[in-house]
Amino acid sequence: MTRYRCLVLDHDDTAVMSTPCIHYPSFCNTLKRLRPEVELTLQEYVRLNFTLGFEKLCFDELHFSQEEMAWQLENWQSYVRATIPDFHPGMQDVILRQRAEGGLVCVVSHSYSKFVLRDYAHAQLPAPDCVIGWEEGSEKQKPNPWPLHEIMRRYHLSPRDILVVDDLKPGFDMARAAGCDFAAALWAYEDADIREVMKKGCSGGVALENVHDLNTLLFT
Repeated sequence: MTRYRCLVLDHDDTAVMSTPCIHYPSFCNTLKRLRPEVELTLQEYVRLNFTLGFEKLCFDELHFSQEEMAWQLENWQSYVRATIPDFHPGMQDVILRQRAEGGLVCVVSHSYSKFVLRDYAHAQLPAPDCVIGWEEGSEKQKPNPWPLHEIMRRYHLSPRDILVVDDLKPGFDMARAAGCDFAAALWAYEDADIREVMKKGCSGGVALENVHDLNTLLFT
């Protein structure tokens, strides 16, 4: 039996491996067009995105104009439309078991819902019970607890019924603000320093090294 009536998953890099196959190649193409003198390895991109946040990376470090930022957004969206990321090994089994044991699976993501639903369908997974995506507007997104309050309202849940799994601190801040349990998806990072930062930043949550650890947390 699942320990939580509702599993709330982040999507990008928590459930699916989107940075290596979508976000990083897209950004490399953006740099080639807008800042050809700049080259970033995958690990450099991940570290900068983690420590600065994407907007600060673009505006403060690379000094993108609003027009350049709009171009990179269109470029990124073309990559998202054209590429379907794989789920992390073992994640599909976790989702299927959560559903089989009567639990809910919800997604709270900074991606658009249509792409989340596409990725689940491509992996032959049942659609999440609900997806709260970027189209809801930034004021209703992580770290705001609104998505969790909305899930609790829809499904008549209490905070103790929910486990939030995310690879970034805004997910932890959202869970903490709503009083829900949190698990850090450290499998999203190869960088040991980032993993340590996540552990410290999410003090009070559970740090999971791999998807098998999530399976153990939910079902044993």
